[in-house]
Amino acid sequence: PPLHSTQSSRVPSTAVTSSAALSSHCLRPSIHPRGWRCDPLMGCPSDREAKAGPWRPHLNSFAKAKVLTASSTLKFIPEELVLYCRDFRVLRFRFHDSGLEPQASQVTLAIVQAQERSSGSAGTWYDSASSSAPTLLFESPCDWEKELRRLGAAGWRVSPVNERFDMATSLPKYLWVPSRLLDNELKRAFGHFNARRIPRLCWHHPGGSDLLRTAGFHADSDPEKEDVRSVEALMLAGHTQCVIVETAADLPSPAEIQLSYLKLRALCLPDSSVADEKWLSALEGTHWLDHIRACVRKASEVAALLAERSRSVILQESDDRDLNCLLASLVQTLSDPHARTQAGFQSLLQKEWVVAGHPFLQRLNLLRDNDREESPVFLLFLDCVWQLLQQFPASFEFTETYLVALHDSSYIPFFSTLLFNCQWERDRRKQGGCLAKETGGPYLPTIWDWALRYTTQQRAQFRNPAYTRGSGSVLNGSSAPVGAALSGNGAVYLFAKGALSPQTHLFPWKSGSLSRKGWRRAQSSESLSEQDRSLRSKPSGCPLQPDGLLLPASAGPLIRLWRRCYLRGSQEVQVMPAPGTLAGRVGVGLRL
Repeated sequence: PPLHSTQSSRVPSTAVTSSAALSSHCLRPSIHPRGWRCDPLMGCPSDREAKAGPWRPHLNSFAKAKVLTASSTLKFIPEELVLYCRDFRVLRFRFHDSGLEPQASQVTLAIVQAQERSSGSAGTWYDSASSSAPTLLFESPCDWEKELRRLGAAGWRVSPVNERFDMATSLPKYLWVPSRLLDNELKRAFGHFNARRIPRLCWHHPGGSDLLRTAGFHADSDPEKEDVRSVEALMLAGHTQCVIVETAADLPSPAEIQLSYLKLRALCLPDSSVADEKWLSALEGTHWLDHIRACVRKASEVAALLAERSRSVILQESDDRDLNCLLASLVQTLSDPHARTQAGFQSLLQKEWVVAGHPFLQRLNLLRDNDREESPVFLLFLDCVWQLLQQFPASFEFTETYLVALHDSSYIPFFSTLLFNCQWERDRRKQGGCLAKETGGPYLPTIWDWALRYTTQQRAQFRNPAYTRGSGSVLNGSSAPVGAALSGNGAVYLFAKGALSPQTHLFPWKSGSLSRKGWRRAQSSESLSEQDRSLRSKPSGCPLQPDGLLLPASAGPLIRLWRRCYLRGSQEVQVMPAPGTLAGRVGVGLRL
């Protein structure tokens, strides 16, 4: 039952127990007066009381605090009751000298006992909602095998070489590697890449191409001939042509992403001091849209490389944990219609972000203990997907509402999915390691258990009624990267700065470093828009194999600000469009 304060304020009594450290900006004391209308997307927390876990009430008396259960006894008169709710609000009720002070103990214990009776068993709330989740978590070899069969990648297998994380702690337990490469041969390659993150398959194109990702070559390694052969087998993957894509050469660094995001956040606050006539200039000065444009353009170019002919395309980043996650996911979203379904998209995020070792704990900085490493790379990716949703509204099964919910859920340190830096850390916590002891040990659900937070009616807003399964390709943007045409067998190319250049060697160990000679200068943004127009006017019959391929336009005003996400505090966004429409429900959004 809801609680009533002495000021006739109504507070929904929904809460959970969690001893994990919480982000300061996720905990906001909140008491809603009578007449308060529930968020149409979030709903009233009281609507979900049946799924709520137990509270963690605290009683304060000067310098001491006590955690209460239904069997607790009070040996002092409490001065304050603090409720830590399941939606991560903190509700405080003070007992003054007059009024409820004589009955403070009775009122407090009655609240705790009533809540414990209504909540039932504290251990059943998770299982009731998680059984129907269709998302592949890629924590078992069965998930990897299932996805490999879906892709039809006959020349690849699931390797358990890192099952105990003894090869690389930041990599997943299982890897997709060439079938002809034995695990003993595979082990020879780990030491020649930064953080031992070797090349491995991300996605197999129906036309035969393979998308791989890897860390940079280890500068101090001195491979033997057998080691070189193992690395060569990994990178060529049975193909006669290989394109190495330097991810960091075209995309912003994590530090640049963080600086841009801080400027954007300050600009979008309701109390921003920027004058209206200078707002658009200030938005351009954040460079946030420039970063989105660069990511979308780069992903389109890589997707075109994969579709053009059968080849190995390798995404290479120094540590393979930030921009490679973003680019690999974005390329698959453009190329694979399955990744544009809700279940496929969630499985994609599990594979390319969660188990692949994106350092969520550092980048999202939910514990507020490492500001230097903070960078919202994942949120930049969600913004890129929103841009695609605007250009191809019938090609996605999920909606803007879903992306807003996912964006906001990433700030809640309640889910194991985005709370750790890699699968190794996540598994240590599950097994009762030091991380579990430090954070207290409650089992944390995955972020994909939407039923824990949303009703059936609310989850229905995640589904796009305009979605057309099996819709054809849409080529709004450029269909091929700028540079020399790729031809010939046994060729190795480097793709960076929007240009392709042939390479003498596949590895830096033969010549000291990869050759940078022969690069062609990338086109300007003006010429890119001209290329988009000319491509759309071309007749069919291009050499692409674009089954389900989306090629977005990225020039000029086609990349827009995600208003429903960043401007939710604006009065204009709150009143337009009508609240009864889907867009209106999205506009209200989730308040952090």
